[in-house]
Amino acid sequence: MFPGGRVNPKQMKAAMKRMGITQDELEGVEEVIIRMRDKELVLRGPAVTEVTMQGQKTYQIVGTPEERTRGTDSPAEEKRVPDEDIQLVMSQTGCTQAEALKALEECDGAPAEAIIKVISSR
Repeated sequence: MFPGGRVNPKQMKAAMKRMGITQDELEGVEEVIIRMRDKELVLRGPAVTEVTMQGQKTYQIVGTPEERTRGTDSPAEEKRVPDEDIQLVMSQTGCTQAEALKALEECDGAPAEAIIKVISSR
């Protein structure tokens, strides 16, 4: 396609455009976390490129990963319930913050289920 093995960036971009491939650099990415069952790879300040081909988006991430282990009983692994969810449950049910937090934890963080749980327990 490109004689001599040398690729002119303009020609490459034009060829990609003809094939329906777009490529955009994502700005302002602070951190990328890849979670696996037993560990996490954390990339701080990575370069992230979004490539769209035939309607499918893929992401290319360039950076140096820091590996962290994940423990099932580790306090760091406890699910944090977002304040917005707590406020939503409280505003919809009139319950206390403690009641809303307890309901959210019992419902695995699902606000709708927590609201139903609080209302049905009254």
